[in-house]
Amino acid sequence: MANQQRKSRERPKVERPTPETQDAAGPSERSVDPRNQLNDLTGAEWIQETKSFVFQKGLGAAHPHAQIEREHPAPFSYQDVQRLVLFFTKPGSTVLDPFGGVGSTAKACALSGRKSISIELSKKWHDLAIRRIRTEVNPRELTNHQFVRGDSTKILPTMKESTIDFVVTSPPYWSILGKKPDHKAGERVARDLATKYSDDPRDLGNIASYDAFMTQLVSLVSECGRVLAPKKYLALVVSDFRHGNRLFPFHADLTTRLAGVAAGKNHALALQGIKALLQNHKGLKPYGYPFSYVENIHHQYILIFQKQSTDSPRK
Repeated sequence: MANQQRKSRERPKVERPTPETQDAAGPSERSVDPRNQLNDLTGAEWIQETKSFVFQKGLGAAHPHAQIEREHPAPFSYQDVQRLVLFFTKPGSTVLDPFGGVGSTAKACALSGRKSISIELSKKWHDLAIRRIRTEVNPRELTNHQFVRGDSTKILPTMKESTIDFVVTSPPYWSILGKKPDHKAGERVARDLATKYSDDPRDLGNIASYDAFMTQLVSLVSECGRVLAPKKYLALVVSDFRHGNRLFPFHADLTTRLAGVAAGKNHALALQGIKALLQNHKGLKPYGYPFSYVENIHHQYILIFQKQSTDSPRK
């Protein structure tokens, strides 16, 4: 058991550089640069993480530690979150997830020596997140993490400005989980698994209008930016989606609306990158066949923003 716990706390394997990369990076890039105030990665590891794509990782549906995660209709892999946590923070940092779900961010932080604050509206997901840390990590680890049950739009304004080191979350994708079950949702129904976030009218996933949903989500992210410390980063894991006969470029709509949005006094969010999260392991569904082209969307986007000062530079 002790060996298993030690292994579970190991950092995800970082892709090693090629000889050409090492030569370009130089000898000093094989250790952590003393000027690096963002993370504990070596130069070679840092460079690998700047690729504009990454393959999604998961434990597999049959893994014992995947059973709580699969209860949620739209979980995201703690391993993918951990990769972001390791890049955008140092040990001991505090990470916020305003849509805590079943605790993927909390678990990623628990396995990486970081602290987390998870806000979750649904009692079911809130309770499962706590249970997940207790059973999949260690009960003692719960003291390093805050699990707040409630509405993020009400809780975030009560939090102190510029106190969070990193924000990472996967927000609801509007009301797509409330539609008539398709091939994928039908499989969850057959297994008696949830197909939507909740029935709570405060849930962003239950907003009828796409425009109203986007307005509220942008406002919430702006509030996340307010509590984020200056020069720190915010990452959103999102996906485009189809609703009815229309394809919604959700990542593009959200990126456009968030660029330059206020992030507290004299600060704003600035887009720093868009990384594709490739889901090559997912099975194909016969959407549209044999009448029309309908994509199997097997990738997500990680939208990366930095909190930057809007003060005019001194002359």
